[in-house]
Amino acid sequence: MSLFLLNLLLAIAWGALTGKFEPLNLLFGFLLAFAILWVGFRGRSQENYFTRVPRVVELALYFAVDIFKANLRLAGIILSPRMNLRPAVVAVPLEVRTEAGLILLMNLITLTPGTLSLDVSSDRRVLFVHTVYLEDPQQFISSVKEGYERRVMRIVEP
Repeated sequence: MSLFLLNLLLAIAWGALTGKFEPLNLLFGFLLAFAILWVGFRGRSQENYFTRVPRVVELALYFAVDIFKANLRLAGIILSPRMNLRPAVVAVPLEVRTEAGLILLMNLITLTPGTLSLDVSSDRRVLFVHTVYLEDPQQFISSVKEGYERRVMRIVEP
């Protein structure tokens, strides 16, 4: 049985023991089960799970903060009297090589307000992204690469 499934089952068991299946209580149960599994399986062959879960949490928190910032930026653009748009398509060079990593990266970009993943080059080395407001192409590229691509690669690639 995978450790992730065991972690989920222990979190559900925690919810059953406490009688509360609320999201916050299940999250606490998941974190408690993660700590118990970490102590129990430390030093064994399952180290990969214990490094990936914190990385997934880091990506989720980064994504939530980025969505909040993008919503504020887009609301400011829409509510301004002149609607100062600077749309552009930016070619972002890619380092991610796995199919899962590429799909996750493209979905994260598309779900962020004001950006849209358009296409990937045939050799999968360039991702074309549309943005509604572009000040500096190099800054946009580095924000995608350092913000999303690096975190995605740490999760999906060995």
